[in-house]
Amino acid sequence: MSALSEGRALPSDWAVERFGQHAGQLAAAVPVQLASAHARAHAVHLTARLKKRSPYGATLAEAVRENLADTARELGEAVRDVRGYEYAVINDHALFPFKYADRPKPLDRARLASDASPTRRRMLLGHGPQLPEGLFPLDDDMMTEEYEELHETFEALGASTKLVCLFFAADPENGIHVIHWGDAHLEPDRTFTWLYSEQLPVAPQPLE
Repeated sequence: MSALSEGRALPSDWAVERFGQHAGQLAAAVPVQLASAHARAHAVHLTARLKKRSPYGATLAEAVRENLADTARELGEAVRDVRGYEYAVINDHALFPFKYADRPKPLDRARLASDASPTRRRMLLGHGPQLPEGLFPLDDDMMTEEYEELHETFEALGASTKLVCLFFAADPENGIHVIHWGDAHLEPDRTFTWLYSEQLPVAPQPLE
């Protein structure tokens, strides 16, 4: 069954500003697609029979991207390939999914991993929201050529495409704990400054 047929949530003004006529359908579909992605990742985790959770995490990340891309296609919106990974783009806003914790950790404690790929950093810095000038000024030693390059946009994603962060917490045993989406700016210390965020409901886990 399509995630879009699961019902329609009442979207916020913020969601409507970003996703237009699809805001309600998308707000309803995202929790369902995350629950479905967890089910796929949990199945892989059980099959691997490993103590480490790496099969779950890797599968979950890819399954979430695939499921969100499927939703974009069902809505008649775009799916863009960025360095081999598909991203859903609805009304010129790309969804950037990120599992920030394996327990219900507060959103303000989310932090990008130190080994996060340059692609992820560049997407966040190049397509994410910029802070008002002077709010958090950078030291001169932070204004390096490498740092400036990370602010360049991806043509594959669309230079004018804006990023919407979709952060969630999950673990193999308990599934999806919490879901947030909003406008988040990546700071040099890998933390996030949220200009806006809202919590989405967690959908029931599908029967495996």
